[in-house]
Amino acid sequence: MRAAHSRQKSYADNHHRQLDFEVGNKVFLRIAPMRGVMRFGKKGKLSPRFVGPFEILDLIGPVAYRVALPPALSGENLTYTEELMRIVERKEQVLRNCAIPLVKVVWNNYTISEASWELEEEMQLKYPQLFDSDHDNL
Repeated sequence: MRAAHSRQKSYADNHHRQLDFEVGNKVFLRIAPMRGVMRFGKKGKLSPRFVGPFEILDLIGPVAYRVALPPALSGENLTYTEELMRIVERKEQVLRNCAIPLVKVVWNNYTISEASWELEEEMQLKYPQLFDSDHDNL
């Protein structure tokens, strides 16, 4: 099982490429189809999956860009940002021979019942201000 997993991972890694964009590049935007909504002139299977090309105006974050949109699309909010509000709980998921530290995260604009378990290491990289050496911020 482990050999098959590592073989599949190597296949995926060989075909994966890191995309880096700069200001001035032209990009296509992927659109998500909605049932019963006709956008961009076609409905169903014939509706486009990508629209563009659009020019990148500004680099906002590592994977966030400001794009020059035509007036027909400029009124729509195409951004998606999710901000971490606080950490409410910690636990370790114990597997056969390792323990994975997890934190229960409450996201901005969500209730505590919608909190999600995330890897502590990833959250420390994204939100270092919420972590200290004593773990007192619960």
